[in-house]
Amino acid sequence: MTFASLGLIEPLLRALETLGYQTPTPVQAKAIPPVLEGRDLMAAAQTGTGKTAGFALPLLQRLTMEGPKVAANSVRALVLVPTRELAEQVHEAIRQYAEHLPLATYAVYGGVSINPQMMKLRRGVDVLVATPGRLLDLHRQNAVKFSQVQTLILDEADRMLDLGFSEELRAIYAALPKRRQTLLFSATFSDPIRLLAGQMLDNPLSIEVSPRNVAASSVKQWVVPVDKKRKSELFIHLLKKLRWSQVLVFAKTRVGVDQLVDRLQGLSINADGIHGDKPQATRQRALDRFKAGEVQILVATDVAARGLDIDDLPTVVNLDLPIVAEDYVHRIGRTGRAGQTGEAISLVCADEVELLSAIEVLTRQTLQRKEEPDFEPEHRVPATDATGAILKKPKKPKKPKASGGGGKRNLGKWVDSGESVAQAPDVKPVRKVPAFNTGPRKRKP
Repeated sequence: MTFASLGLIEPLLRALETLGYQTPTPVQAKAIPPVLEGRDLMAAAQTGTGKTAGFALPLLQRLTMEGPKVAANSVRALVLVPTRELAEQVHEAIRQYAEHLPLATYAVYGGVSINPQMMKLRRGVDVLVATPGRLLDLHRQNAVKFSQVQTLILDEADRMLDLGFSEELRAIYAALPKRRQTLLFSATFSDPIRLLAGQMLDNPLSIEVSPRNVAASSVKQWVVPVDKKRKSELFIHLLKKLRWSQVLVFAKTRVGVDQLVDRLQGLSINADGIHGDKPQATRQRALDRFKAGEVQILVATDVAARGLDIDDLPTVVNLDLPIVAEDYVHRIGRTGRAGQTGEAISLVCADEVELLSAIEVLTRQTLQRKEEPDFEPEHRVPATDATGAILKKPKKPKKPKASGGGGKRNLGKWVDSGESVAQAPDVKPVRKVPAFNTGPRKRKP
């Protein structure tokens, strides 16, 4: 099968040839024809399988072949994404696909000044990639109008709900024209997303090119049990022992990101970090340096779990397990992309056993455990499996304390004031203690 056989026009084929795209991926082969026909679509595919081209190519063709010219402050197609990083990546891909087409594209997101975005939108944009919050801000200030919208695309819609964008999505949905094409593309589809799809889509075609919530088989995964306080130490040990060339590390908190980066830089290891407290320009610069190979270790919170397209990234490390099990699939999906192989290592402490169990249930596999010599945890991580069972080892019985001698005395049980000795024959009666005289002490004459 070729892209030409899917019915794409020559300018798009020329752009794909420049980019080196030769054969459609499964999601592209299944999605492009129905999107060209104008059908609503609900597509699930693993991250890294080419979802963006699956919706962008037919979208660009439809906008080129049909519809009036875009009016001032208007858009013809909306692509909603959960994060700024994903907005930048999706827009860059769309811009490359539209290289030979007479279409205007743009991306808007929060964390940067809104004024340049308002200026850019004055002439109108054919394809606007946006995060929900910033799009609503622009709409409420009349900087963008929805009357010409003919296609709505939600990319990573499940993540948008995880990040609390449900109210924004409802507000945007209410402001859009009733007649339009709607597409949902995501690596996973939770039950709330399926409910949302039922409300927003009209008789959608559903495609699923991989089992639901299963990590790519090209990624080798394993778990290293360790005490929480030794995670950073273990990561540095594995980095040196396994000679990792480039690693994307996920930490749970912003403080955790900064602490690991500081520790690595203190050892003269080229590392940088991205999280929500850093300005967008700083985050983008760190990401660009990592992609260019100038930074060996990039430490990130889940703000970077989706939308990072890094060529030939060999290793992903979970310093902390994600709170939401689906985020594990997206994290490790940063490696093993486009037919490449990769590895994903999770450093797991006893406190995270329930998170580990949830991941194994979601991915339907029991992750292999490899204990690292000299890092065996004092607090053992209970055994888990893909059924959700957590197999706790029985506690060792406590040795009875020797009677007599020093140490704490066994005072037995005390009888409650409302309980008689007869009611509790195995306990000692409470002795009456004389009341203390709290008055002033009299001096002897």
